[in-house]
Amino acid sequence: MAKLLYYYSAMNAGKSTLLLQAAYNYRERGMEVLLFLPDFDARMGKGIIGSRIGIHSPAHTFTADFDFLAYVSREVEGPQHSLAAVFIDEAQFLSKVQVYQLTEIVDKLSIPVLTYGLRSDFQMEPFEGSKYLLAWSDEMQELKTICHCGKRANMNMRTDTQGNAIHEGQQIMVGGNETYVAMCRRHYKENIEKAQNSANRDRSDSLHDMYRPAI
Repeated sequence: MAKLLYYYSAMNAGKSTLLLQAAYNYRERGMEVLLFLPDFDARMGKGIIGSRIGIHSPAHTFTADFDFLAYVSREVEGPQHSLAAVFIDEAQFLSKVQVYQLTEIVDKLSIPVLTYGLRSDFQMEPFEGSKYLLAWSDEMQELKTICHCGKRANMNMRTDTQGNAIHEGQQIMVGGNETYVAMCRRHYKENIEKAQNSANRDRSDSLHDMYRPAI
């Protein structure tokens, strides 16, 4: 029976590696698969899903208005189609409408859809795609990675070039080890509080300098 599956984790847990391995397993058995990733994610090159261990595969790209149901429906026209599964990397960037389209691929076309992504952003807020995948998927599985302290990492801390936590900014910013660090909730909060306190001190110092009387 076809299912919508969501594999989620913090950064650098090997999501893309697992996706590519699963897709390879299908292809090794002569089954056709479709791979997708966001149009703006070109870290490995345009239309390439790659992993940190060096494996990669071509993929279709999707934009915010891409219609997954329409695309897959065209691919399976006729009784002789061999499409066995759909894979989506960085699935947190899907829209609510697109996640619903994935449920339709499963329910109406009976094709499994395997999605891989983050649960929350660098401010502990859910992405739109992850929120609805968590709500609507048939099965979910957390892919575990660890914090520097050895505990389970479930938060994504965005960092600057000096490794300091960033607590403000746009939600979508593609990056890897140079931009994000997976941490447990405790150490994530400690680093964010440190960054906020530092920012407050800087603002206080700026206001003090602004209103300091001229001598």
